[in-house]
Order: sequence, then structure tokens, then C-alpha cells
Amino acid sequence: MEGHRTVSVGASLSVTDQRRATRHPVDYPVIAEHHDHGDMDLHVANISAHGFMINKAPELGRGDRVIIRFPVIGRIEAYVIWISGERAGFQFERIIRLEDFVAVVEALQPNPRLRRDR
Repeated sequence: MEGHRTVSVGASLSVTDQRRATRHPVDYPVIAEHHDHGDMDLHVANISAHGFMINKAPELGRGDRVIIRFPVIGRIEAYVIWISGERAGFQFERIIRLEDFVAVVEALQPNPRLRRDR
């Protein structure tokens, strides 16, 4: 039984590890689909392999889900995991393959000087 608790604790820490994932600054205005609010104008300020942050969170609450479209990966669902002031952090509902994520960052950061070393 001890082993199961250890695995469970490790799983709950993975969210913290995901928050520490490398974030890439972007400037990406996008229209997201929200079940209750319809289409919403969002501005993605940074992106990681696990999610993204917007810098203006209109009418969003923790747990809200949106569908957003990114270059390369297309439509993907994400949900709000935190809100602080006008900023909000989202977690993707599925894992993005590394090569696809690299291509997304390159598409969203046309200036190579903005890209972080990988």
C-alpha cells in the first residue's frame, strides 16, 4: 500500500512540474470557442508543451474549457488551471508531440532571437 501512496503523490506533483516547463513568449491573438460565452478574443502571451497563458482573461473561471486553434497542431481543447488578475493559465487536454510543439513555437515566434534554446 505504501507504494501506491508514493505513486499518487508523484502524480499530483506532475502538475507542479508542468508549470515549471519552459515557456516561450509569443504574441498570438486568437478567437477561442467557449461553451457558454461563445467566441472569445484571447491573447496568448506564452506557450509551453503543456499549456499556455493569456494576458487578458474575459469572463473566465477556473476549470472553464475553451477550444483554441494553433498553427501545426490545429484545434485543441484546454482548461483554465489558474487565474491571477487579468492573466490566466491553461493546460492542454492532450499531450503535444515534441516535433509539433517545436514547429508551433517557430510559427508563433518568427523572430529567432525570441526563441529560447532547446
